[in-house]
Amino acid sequence: MAGADSLARILEEHGPHVRAVAYRMLGSLAEADDAVQETWIRAGRADISGVDNVRGWLTTVVARVCLDMLRARKARREDPLDTWVPDPVVAPLPAEGDPEADALRAEAVGLALLIVFEKLEPAERLAFVLHDVCGMSFEDIAPIVDRSVEAARQLASRARRRVRAEAPLPDADLRAQRRVVEAFLTAARSGDVARLVSVLDDAVVLRADGGRAKGLSRVVRGARNVVAQAAAFSRVDLTNELVLINGQVGLLARLPDGRPFSVIDFTVVDRRIVAMHILADAERLARLVLPATSEADNLRR
Repeated sequence: MAGADSLARILEEHGPHVRAVAYRMLGSLAEADDAVQETWIRAGRADISGVDNVRGWLTTVVARVCLDMLRARKARREDPLDTWVPDPVVAPLPAEGDPEADALRAEAVGLALLIVFEKLEPAERLAFVLHDVCGMSFEDIAPIVDRSVEAARQLASRARRRVRAEAPLPDADLRAQRRVVEAFLTAARSGDVARLVSVLDDAVVLRADGGRAKGLSRVVRGARNVVAQAAAFSRVDLTNELVLINGQVGLLARLPDGRPFSVIDFTVVDRRIVAMHILADAERLARLVLPATSEADNLRR
């Protein structure tokens, strides 16, 4: 059994990694915290004094916890997946050339990818995340999913094909992303339909998750239909702030009293918006850690 001091050191050193793995597995910050808590409980009960690779051991433990949670979720899930948006990780836009921010962005998993993850079987999701995102070998993954090494490799391969087909790879340049998002917002406010259409891909998909709020959840497909949705959005009295959402430029919209109204994630490919994900569920927004107004890049008062 790990002592309190030893467990505290492990938590300080490996806690962010374990939480990041859990979030990628689950797409829910609250569930990720639950998985991390269970991982620490198991670590506290185990004798890990002889473990050479503590990070790898913890990754295996949290992966098993998440696999059980994914299977339980799949068995009980009632929410429609078409309008579901994962919990976003929202942060202030980093300064140019910030190496720490660049490293965090490189490890970020976008909302579009998390939505595709949700469509995978639990074992496929785990095999893909552990191998393609976390760099774990299939020899280590196989016992977690209770499959042979070759079967684990096939699980990840199936997931990879779906990811490549359904999750577009966004432009890496934050400055280019910002220009597109600012152009979208300016055109939406002014009602410039031609300008809006010019920054939207013809097959753009907008997914809005309003939770229990009637009429806020919807999927809108096609540039012209998204333009109509943007026009409705522009009539709401909001303050919009440029932020970083899962490593990509997005918007945090606030009501006049400062409460968050929505978080909007954009997937920009070849300088056009191919996907938008809007979280407008007031209950979930209230649980997010959001940058203060002074930290965000304010576009309108």
